[in-house]
Amino acid sequence: MEFLRHTLANGLEVLAERNEKAYSTAIGYFVKTGARDESLDVWGVSHFLEHMVFKGTLLRSADDVNRELDAIGSHSNAYTSEEQTVYHAVVLPEYVDRTVDLLSDLMRPALRAEDLETEKQVILEEIAKYDDQPPFGAFEKAMALHFESHSLGRSVLGTRESIIALGVEPMRRFHATQYSPRNMALVATGNVDFEQLVALAERHAGGWPAFEGRRDPTRARRVPSEARTRVVRHPLASQQYVILVSDGPAADDAARHAGRLLATILGDDTGSRMFWDLVDTGRAECAAMGSHEFQGTGLFLSYLCCESDDASSNLDRMRTVFADAHRRGVTLDELDRVKSKICSHIVLSSERAANRLFAVGGAWLTRNEYRTVREVVDAYQRVTLDDIHALLDQFPLTRHTVCAVGPLERIPSLA
Repeated sequence: MEFLRHTLANGLEVLAERNEKAYSTAIGYFVKTGARDESLDVWGVSHFLEHMVFKGTLLRSADDVNRELDAIGSHSNAYTSEEQTVYHAVVLPEYVDRTVDLLSDLMRPALRAEDLETEKQVILEEIAKYDDQPPFGAFEKAMALHFESHSLGRSVLGTRESIIALGVEPMRRFHATQYSPRNMALVATGNVDFEQLVALAERHAGGWPAFEGRRDPTRARRVPSEARTRVVRHPLASQQYVILVSDGPAADDAARHAGRLLATILGDDTGSRMFWDLVDTGRAECAAMGSHEFQGTGLFLSYLCCESDDASSNLDRMRTVFADAHRRGVTLDELDRVKSKICSHIVLSSERAANRLFAVGGAWLTRNEYRTVREVVDAYQRVTLDDIHALLDQFPLTRHTVCAVGPLERIPSLA
């Protein structure tokens, strides 16, 4: 594989990881903006804007967009997270020119007022859907509790009230600020003709005006968090859902590799300590843990789903897993085993151009770096037991926010 990079005069970065043996090409616009960049008066605008992009441009109607994506046989989609919005497609190499044309046009949507009012109903239905199905907003409630007033604690979808109140002019201002070519990257992986890609980017995006569109520094620094507890009774829930949030390494922290290994040892959905103690024994339907990294901060997020009568004892068991990790650490056998699991997954998933697209684009937006599959694997292999134990000292799992949603009004373990 070969990494190639070019920057247009207006600041748009064009990146490619070329694999001449690949049969497909994955292409995406990565925009460094998400829920983290929103003020309260436009809460939910990043995700809403992702929807509005597909409602049409000055050159294409919404029907045109859908027909063209279908005509080139693309596997295409978009997503919005706390820190980025991504528009992507996987196509055969002969359709790269049409794909770059279409995706570039979508980055300059019409943003018509009538489309916004229509799409509001779609967003409101999406919010209602997640409120009405398990785990009934438990993750969002836990993040809000842990980060309190910081924008990282706000739901990517926004709220019913914020979406109803959002007007087209604030959305246009947000787009004009955040969708700057200096805040975006056009990324391609797989079978890529880089010279063609740069020429297409110049033709379709080179005329975009250059202006600053960066993340507000006050939103990018390490986020203060608090260990809080909340129990929410939900009348539709038949099981108890418990989310535990602890601080962890940030996306630009070298300890993030140790963090992912530790989370896999303690809470992977197969073969972890939580799995053997809680899931394999039938005590819980699910007990898992993962690491989540953001700019300047990170999390260890643990999830429990079980019968409400077992919630208190199972929560105690999860806390015992955390305490035992601090008291006795992890073993070399556990570390070697999860290294094999994670590294195998990285290598196997890298065979698909789409997976490499998200790896390459995400790393570039987050850390402004490119690493080969080999370099990523080596980074995990270099993690030692001392690194794991240093991480536990730095980020105590026993200090955590707990949010429970389900039939119970009170959980003894949280009293």
